[in-house]
This record gives sequence, structure tokens and C-alpha cells, in this order.
Amino acid sequence: MTDVTSRRLDLAGTRSFAAPGAGAQRRRALAEFGFSWLQDLWRDACAGRRHEGVALAAVGSLARGDGGPLSDYDLVLVHHPRGLSGKEVGAFADKLWYPIWDAGVRLDHSVRTVSECRAVASDDLSAAVGLLDLTHVAGDADVVNAARSTVAHDWRANARTRLSEMHESVLARHARQGDLAHLVEPDLKEAHGGLRDMSVLRALTAAWLTDRPHGEVDLAHERLLDVRDAIHVVTGRGRDRLTREDQDACAALLGYTDSDDLLTDVSTSARTVAYAVDGTLRRALQSQRARTLRVGPRRPQLAPLGYGLYRHDGEAVLGPSADLASDPVIPLRAALVAARGGIPLSPTTLRNLSEQAPSLPEPWPEVARGLFSDLLAAGPGLVTVWEGLDLAGVVERWIPEWRAVRSRPQRNAVHRHTVDRHLVESVVAASGMVRDVARPDLLMLAALLHDIGKVPGSTDHSVTGAQVADTVLRRMGVPDADREIVVRLVREHLTLVELATRRDPEDPATISALSDAVGGSVTTLDLLRALTEADASAAGPKAWSDWRAGLVVRLHAACRAALVAAHEGDEPQALEPAPSLSLNDDALERMASGEPYVLVSSLGGAHRVDVVDRDRAGLFADTAGLLAAHGFVVRSAIVRTVDGLAVNEWWVDSPGGETPLPAVISRDLMRVATGDRSPLGRLQRRRSSGVRSPGTGHPDSARAMVISSASDTATVIEVRATDRPGLLQDIGITLARASLSVRSAHIATYAGQTLDTFYVTEFGGGRLAPARAAQAVAMIIDTCDGP
Repeated sequence: MTDVTSRRLDLAGTRSFAAPGAGAQRRRALAEFGFSWLQDLWRDACAGRRHEGVALAAVGSLARGDGGPLSDYDLVLVHHPRGLSGKEVGAFADKLWYPIWDAGVRLDHSVRTVSECRAVASDDLSAAVGLLDLTHVAGDADVVNAARSTVAHDWRANARTRLSEMHESVLARHARQGDLAHLVEPDLKEAHGGLRDMSVLRALTAAWLTDRPHGEVDLAHERLLDVRDAIHVVTGRGRDRLTREDQDACAALLGYTDSDDLLTDVSTSARTVAYAVDGTLRRALQSQRARTLRVGPRRPQLAPLGYGLYRHDGEAVLGPSADLASDPVIPLRAALVAARGGIPLSPTTLRNLSEQAPSLPEPWPEVARGLFSDLLAAGPGLVTVWEGLDLAGVVERWIPEWRAVRSRPQRNAVHRHTVDRHLVESVVAASGMVRDVARPDLLMLAALLHDIGKVPGSTDHSVTGAQVADTVLRRMGVPDADREIVVRLVREHLTLVELATRRDPEDPATISALSDAVGGSVTTLDLLRALTEADASAAGPKAWSDWRAGLVVRLHAACRAALVAAHEGDEPQALEPAPSLSLNDDALERMASGEPYVLVSSLGGAHRVDVVDRDRAGLFADTAGLLAAHGFVVRSAIVRTVDGLAVNEWWVDSPGGETPLPAVISRDLMRVATGDRSPLGRLQRRRSSGVRSPGTGHPDSARAMVISSASDTATVIEVRATDRPGLLQDIGITLARASLSVRSAHIATYAGQTLDTFYVTEFGGGRLAPARAAQAVAMIIDTCDGP
């Protein structure tokens, strides 16, 4: 080890590595030593001669003052062409470079004129970013200042063309190196969220296109630098990758209890940097677009998304009408429309949601649980939105237990993500299977919570997770029966795959064990199968191979057949609820005059709309269409006919924040009944505009089937489809066109999916013949899959 290397390691101050502020002091001392040593070399190379127009400059970590104990030196010998000749410059450079090599310091060097610096920066993006940090070390400072100012001027002037190149380069590097926050052996420099991305942030601000976030980002940067410094000291090499064999030593040097705590801090820091660089790059691109020539003042382009949110420059932002201070549900509404739209929430909106929105009451209101299920079922758009919410502290307010798994590393070789990211990826995977289960909302909750028990000190994360999940679900106010199913799924989430891969899937004992695990419930078994696939596919290709999938399918099918056979004939007949019809004097008076009676009750952000009207063909479709036309999302409904009167109960949510007005709904129903379709015009305009709705889910094919044993007096048709504005109206119109009477309908929306049951008869009463029922099913499927 050379004297210079020993001196640099001594300056690292290993005994003070864990002290507050020690990292910044260490790197400052290392930079001062580097500059002082290089200045001594410069004087030796000059040998008392003064070289006009020649200077030594630094780029990279030495220039920035954030180099590690064994970081390499990136140096540039800058000169004017009218000074030393090319041969003289080369000989002088050798006098500088050779002593550095002899000292064992890794060196990246170049010799350039000011114009050559400019040309290189113009041709090479990475060189341009590096030269923005060009810093004088020794010699003629004017030549260094000239080179730096010229490169910076060109960088700003050509930002419009260079920015797209930088964007592509950053995306390619992230795809190649992966996410630093979720790697077990992370590269602290090149991965997404690493030290290289801090250079990107500096380059973006140097282009004067945007500012970058500070505060937490700067602290995260310092933490990553501290870990990089520890790697240098522990390994004795200038490396940037934190390998498994070095993690314990680095953790001890930095004062961590164990390496898991170290990796958790690395992951948290990387997530902060990654979110900052993604957002800053996005805003820089927006600023670039804003520079295009325009006539007249530029007005913000705001596209309504619902719930008081708007799309602006690729982000979801809160509008001026949003009631942050008094609406605890608004963070859920905002997250839902952003995730459904596949766009992030803006940093300002996230900050306002975190700081101004009140906490949800305990237990959560029903509308909050519905929105949360919809958010989880939003698909891939959930990942970015959830990350922003988590960094802003919103997720922890919803689920305090999330703190224990945030950025938690996993030592299992099949896992490619930290615990929290794996849970989110599992939810995204499960969102593609919502049509395969009867209760997609319970599947989403189970996917989110199945590994919540992977906390320090847990010996069986499934058992621990079931206990934690029970606490979370109680706080959310999930009904007892549903809560018990989710808790069982969390406790047994490994049972299906373990039985399928370790035991004979066709052995009665294996089938019995699985049946016991799901409590003998077909519904729970189907949920467990979907959860098993979501968990394994999110973990990585090693966890969900074709072989494993085949064994799981075989065991699930065998157990399902056994459960169906065991319960055959035991299922109670599905009966329609018999409502007690009690109308007040106002309702009786309205009904006598031929006017519909409408009553609206609001509770916890949702609205119950009771409609009583004389039964007629198409009433169900008209009511559903009018509610959708006014911008309401139907969460559930019970539609019944009693003694010639339609007694309908609708539970709706209002993305626009409006409260349904009974007089308006009653008036519009009367107009539509007389053939005036104009009240439905707003719904048609919404459809033709192509604006997405918060009720929009996955565009998979709908499913409809006849439940033959559900009723002796009506044909019962169950429909599972993606919810969208006007869907219920379309189904109602389809049934009316098929000359069918809707005796009752039971509407439910779970996680963006409608699970609707219709009791239909021929006009005048009577069940449908098999051919008629098959025709009705086909028509409903075509309607649901239509535009």
C-alpha cells in the first residue's frame, strides 16, 4: 500500500464512521488532501517554470468534493492552443500522470483545449455532464473558467435536444442496472436511485429547466456516500457494489445492529433519490415542451379526472375546489384516479395530502374501504402512485404496520424485491385475476398483507402476518366474516404451493389438508389459488415456473371438485329479500300524482338514493343511466318490485363531490318516462369524449352465467364485468330489448369489478326457457364487452 493510499484511508477516520456529520467531514478532508497533493505534483512538474494558458482541472467526485477514500481521480489538463506546443503539452502531462500512477491512485485523464472540451461535450452526453463539474486545481484558472462556462452555456442552449437524449440514457441505465432500492447486492453508483442519478439531478438544474428537491434527497445522498465509503475501507478497493460478504462488516463500521438494518437504510435512501430523479426529469421534459413558440399567454391545460383532480403536464394535481381540510377520504380518491390514469401525483399534491388531509376515522367508513379496494385493483399504475404516497407518509397513516416492512430486505434467493415492494407487486399481479374470484376486494387485501409479518424477530411470518392483518382489517372496519377470510388467506398463503409441490396432489390426504386450510369454502379456495399465483409471480421467475403452476392447478382443481361434491344439495336456496314497504305521507302523495318518490341520505362520503316509482319496462336502465349521467358511481344497489311498485336502493359515490338532489332525479325520471331522453345526454357526451372514469377497471372479457338453483320463480343471471360509466344502464336496456322483466337486481362493485345478480322473468312472470336464458346471457356479455 502506497503512502498516498495509506494517507487517504487514515483520513477516512474509521473510528468516527458512525458519528453524526462524520461522512461530510471525511469527504471534505479527502478532497482537501487530493487538491493539495495534486498541487504539489503540479509544482514539481513545472520545475519553477510558469506555463501560461495551461491548467489542471478535476471532474467527477473529486471536483464535487464527494469522493470516497479510494475513489479514482478524473483529471483534465486544459490548455490554450497558442500556449505550449502539442509535444510540450504531452511531455508536461506525463510529468503529472506518472507520479499519480506510481502512487497507486486510479486515474482517468485527458488533455484538451477549450474548444476540444466543447466539442467532446457536444458529442458525448456523459462527458458533457461530467464537464459541468469542471473545477480548477492548479495552473491558469482563466482557461478552466473559460472551458467550464463554455460547456455550461452550450448545455443550457442545447437543453431542448440534449434532454431527450439524457432521458433515453437514464431509462436505459435503469433498465440495465435495476432498482437500487430492491437489490440484495446493490450497485450504489449506477442503479436506479444511486449516486449517478444525483449527477443527473445536478445536470438538469444546470440546464435551467427545473429545480431539484433538496432536504430528504440530500440526506439520502449523504447516506449512500457513507455506505460507499465503508465499502472502500472494508474491501481496500474503490468499489461501488455492496456484496453479501461485505455487508456485515460495513454495517458494523457504520454502527448498524445488523446488515438488514443497513440494507433497509440503503433502500430507503435509494427510493428517495429515485423518486426525485424521476419527478425532476419529468418536470424538465414538461418545461422543455413549455418553451415551444406560442401565440398569446400560456394557460395550464387541465383535464378533469374526477374527485377534484386534474391531469396537468403528465401529473395528477388537486384543483382549487378540493376540500383538503375536512375530507379524510380525499387522499384515497386522489390516489385512485392517478393510479387508474397511469400518472403520478404531483409532489405538491402529495405534500398537501400528507400535511392537510385529516386522518381517517376508526373504523374506516364504507366509502373509504371501497376506494381502497379500487386503488389496489388499479393495475400497474399503482406502483408509482403508491411509492409517492409512501414517501410522503400517507401509506403509514393508513397502515401504521407498513413501517416495519418498508424497504425490508429479503434473504430468500427467489425474491427480487424488498418486502414492501414485493407486496405492491403482488397486488398488481393479483389485479389481473379479479375476474377469477367472487370477492376481488378480499383478494386485493390479502395480496397487500400476505407478507406483512416479515418483521424482525418473527419466526413464522405467516402466523405473525395473520395477527398483524387482523389488526389492520379491524382498524379499516372490514366486516367480521370478510376479515376472517383475509386473515385465513394470510396465514395459509404458502399452504397451497407447499402441498402441491411436496405432496401428491391427487392423494385424498393432501386434498383434505388443503380443504381444512380454506375452512371448506370454495370461495376461499379460489382466493387462495389466485393469491398463490400473485405471490409467486411477483417474487420472480424462480418462484413461478410452469412446473409449479401445473401442480398448483391440479391440486386446486381436485380440491375444488371435492368441496363442490361435498356441499352439493346443501347450499340454501338464494332468496330475494322481502322488503317491508312503508311510505310516508309525502311519498304517498307523490305516488298518487304519478311522480317518483326520491330520498337521499348521505353518510361517510357515500350517498344512499331511495327511488320508489311505478314499475315499468326500462325503469332500472333509466335510473342507472341518470345516476351515471350526473357523474355518480354506483357502489351497490338492491332493485325490487313490490305490488307493482319498484322499490330501489342505490348506494353511490360522487367523484365530482356533488350530492344527489332528490328533486332533480325525480324530475329527470319523469322526463325520461315520457320519452324525453335529453337528461341522459351528459352520459353520452362523457362516453364520446373518452374521458376515463374512477369506475374504470380492467378491460377483460365479461362473464355471465345462469345460477340454476337460485330461484324457483325467476331465472337468476350473475354478471361479472369491468365497471364503467353507464354499464348498468346498458345491461338494463339489453334486458328490456330481450323483453325480460327485472324483478330484482342486486348490484355490488368490488375493486373495480361489478358482481351483479339479476332475477329476470318473462313479461307476465315465469322463468326463462333454456334457449331464452342462453340468448340473454350472450346479449349481456356482448353489452358488457362493448364500448
